[in-house]
Amino acid sequence: MKEKERKVSVGLIQTACGPDREKNLAVALEKAEIAAGQGAQVLCFQELFTSLYFCDQESYDRFQWAEPVPGPTTERLQELARKREVVIVASLFEKRAEGLYHNTVAVIDAGGEYLGKYRKMHIPDDPGYYEKFYFAPGDLGFRVFSTRYARIGTLICWDQWYPEAARISALMGAEILFYPTAIGWATSQDQEINREQFDAWQTIQRGHAIANGVHVVAVNRTGREGEMAFWGGSFVSNPFGTVLWQAPHTEEAVHVQEIDLSLTGFYRTHWPFLRDRRIDAYGDLSKRFLD
Repeated sequence: MKEKERKVSVGLIQTACGPDREKNLAVALEKAEIAAGQGAQVLCFQELFTSLYFCDQESYDRFQWAEPVPGPTTERLQELARKREVVIVASLFEKRAEGLYHNTVAVIDAGGEYLGKYRKMHIPDDPGYYEKFYFAPGDLGFRVFSTRYARIGTLICWDQWYPEAARISALMGAEILFYPTAIGWATSQDQEINREQFDAWQTIQRGHAIANGVHVVAVNRTGREGEMAFWGGSFVSNPFGTVLWQAPHTEEAVHVQEIDLSLTGFYRTHWPFLRDRRIDAYGDLSKRFLD
């Protein structure tokens, strides 16, 4: 028998960013108001939504864009949370101390309370994504936050490719996994490669939803920045990998998706992956490679 429905409405805000950081924030707040007006209870912005994706190059000047978390931006988001009674998932460039920075998500509850932060655990270093130059790896572990509307896990972009991150978050009780993201196509690549990359990105996250019996919400940026065309495509997956909604690739989007949290119990009962895990046999996962 299916559990009683427990609905929550999630707002996804996909934008294109420019060099004016104050304008980027203002646009994001305006779109957040739209989503809240459409009934969103939990709002998620894309990765590093107040600026261009600055990790496309190594520049010392860009460290000036960092701020404390909590700090000025979280204070403005707290005002919105109080006004609209929404939960907010916000990806920010955190200045922890002089010379120490993180790629961080702040979580604000519907009454405006700052609940805490998650620092990105997996840090890429690839052409166009020179994040190791800017960010120290997260040292808070994986985090799950009990908000007014749901218990949420917050991961960030490159974390999307690691089933361990999703699994641990689910084992900590996350009902929804949120992934603020900045990923796109290199304009020098052909269309077939681009399509394959997007499909892999979405497929692995749908796999996290299936393996853990939770909804997954990925919020990506759109627009061209330098040699990168961010592929948008923000989406919501139900706990069995069905895509409930997907944003366009090249346009900004605000979308509110109602999801039924009781589906976790339904799918986990019928497909009891957690029950059948052989936790006694997984010790080798803590090793880099089995030579």
